[in-house]
Amino acid sequence: MKSASPLVPVCLCLAWLFFQQTMAVDPTVGFTSLPLDQSNFDIQRPYDVPVNKRYSFINGVHKMWVYKSDKPHSPDSHTNPRTEIRIQGYDFSSGVWQFEGYGYVPRVTSGACIMQIFGGSPHATTLMLRTYKGTLAYYRNPVLVQNIYSRWFRLNVIYDVDANKVQVYIDGDLKFETTGRGGKSHFFKCGVYAQDDDSNYMESRWKNIKVLKKN
Repeated sequence: MKSASPLVPVCLCLAWLFFQQTMAVDPTVGFTSLPLDQSNFDIQRPYDVPVNKRYSFINGVHKMWVYKSDKPHSPDSHTNPRTEIRIQGYDFSSGVWQFEGYGYVPRVTSGACIMQIFGGSPHATTLMLRTYKGTLAYYRNPVLVQNIYSRWFRLNVIYDVDANKVQVYIDGDLKFETTGRGGKSHFFKCGVYAQDDDSNYMESRWKNIKVLKKN
């Protein structure tokens, strides 16, 4: 009996990879990318340290870090420590809006929100994406990705305010859909914001950040 060619498994593997790639979609189709530069990035960090002690922007990469023992972002705040980019200039209350960015979370980070849609009622946020021991979750549950650590991933978050619908794409794959959580005004944030069961040190990195609006 003639044995199978050693090229067959390789061909099948390549075909499967091609199939997976063609299954991914581009969530930005039908959206317009809005002008965005460093002036749109408000860096919120512990109020008692200068920006360069918790944030850097080198070779197009925004790096943000915070410690569990840090102060909140303002003296009168009772929230947990954070170093986040608050995207300003594009607050919204209607329409279809999208955040896109490439994120990276090192293994030392756990119990931190790395991206959020601020604005909700009675809650403060419409969406939080948190990392816990390598997973990426919508708040604490459900888990959207099992292993998010130490790799660059493409994140697209779409909020259709009028339809009250939120969608989360990871690497072009729709991972989660849910309803909004109310509120009259919203904006996007990314970075690290300590939550429950937070690690001593928390960090995330972001590049190619965009804000897009449905045409």
